[in-house]
Amino acid sequence: MASIDFEQLKQRSIKIRERYHELELIHHGSEWTVQEDALAFLTDAGLVGRLAMSQQGRWPKENTQEELKHKLGETIWWLTVLADRMNINIEEATEKFLTKTEKLLEK
Repeated sequence: MASIDFEQLKQRSIKIRERYHELELIHHGSEWTVQEDALAFLTDAGLVGRLAMSQQGRWPKENTQEELKHKLGETIWWLTVLADRMNINIEEATEKFLTKTEKLLEK
């Protein structure tokens, strides 16, 4: 499977979100706000939790692997979209988090 870099992730995510905005205008007369996007992300993140429980045999639902993969990808997409909409560079934010956390955990 091909890998994707942050710039590709960002550009493809923004393009998909723009298309969803077009659909929101058609169906609701307005685009979702950043807050609505954040709520949608949280909903999907909650589903990741439930699907992870299922995958691990802790929730009574079978054959969740493909759905779990989809939701994991979707939550990364949402985070990329949210960062862009709030003028945060997701690559810099991730790098800063990783560096800070690695330093905190050094022995």
